[in-house]
Amino acid sequence: MPNYIMNDAAISIPTIKVDDLHKSFGALEVIKGVSMTAHEGDIVSIIGASGSGKSTFLRCLNLLENPTSGSIEINGEAIDFKADKTGDMVPANRRQIERIRTQLGMVFQGFNLWQHMTVMQNIMEAPVHVLKIKKSEAQERAEVILNKVGLWEKRNQYPAVLSGGQQQRVAIARALAVEPSALLFDEPTSALDPELVGEVLKVIKELAEEGRTMIMVTHEMNFASNVSSHVIFLHGGRVEEQGSPQKVFREAKSERCRKFVRSVS
Repeated sequence: MPNYIMNDAAISIPTIKVDDLHKSFGALEVIKGVSMTAHEGDIVSIIGASGSGKSTFLRCLNLLENPTSGSIEINGEAIDFKADKTGDMVPANRRQIERIRTQLGMVFQGFNLWQHMTVMQNIMEAPVHVLKIKKSEAQERAEVILNKVGLWEKRNQYPAVLSGGQQQRVAIARALAVEPSALLFDEPTSALDPELVGEVLKVIKELAEEGRTMIMVTHEMNFASNVSSHVIFLHGGRVEEQGSPQKVFREAKSERCRKFVRSVS
């Protein structure tokens, strides 16, 4: 039997693998054949102008949107699809989707916290009710994570009394609570006032330094340049440029990519 080295990206099973993904809304095709592979510890930043398909692509990864065609594998497991009565692709196995979603922690632009729950309750909800772990274990896990994101003292407060930056850090903590294989960030700082952006980026940078796998849609070009292992520039639903931060931000062949980077830097 071959002696494989499990952390060798060339032979290890990708955390996320997407092949030829398409997504249409009626006659409008938003994603036009995007492929991507992320191994453990990879940080993939997806950049591009508004309307380029970035958020739609991210939402397809954990089936908040159903792709029109293409394939998605999470930790080597292909998501099963079937055609519905209209011919659109839908998940064939609901239990599989529920299991897959626990492997992908999603952080949204608008926080999406449960307003009627305290910070602690927000973080404990999925581990208790989805993963079915004991409340005592979920609380211990939440306490560790709250200290990690610097919000221990806010544990008994409700989201409405927190700043935007604090709410987004709670959202990150909630995503971490299911111990996902990868974190998906959809413009995590776009809804924040400028003075609050830094505290959220600091937490994300610390997670990156821990070696966590991340797929991040972002308009923070300097941040993406500093933390990413791979950058994808989308235009019109297609990958127009991709590669290392050096290649995409400084040596891009695409004129559109160069103009975009200049415009937001």
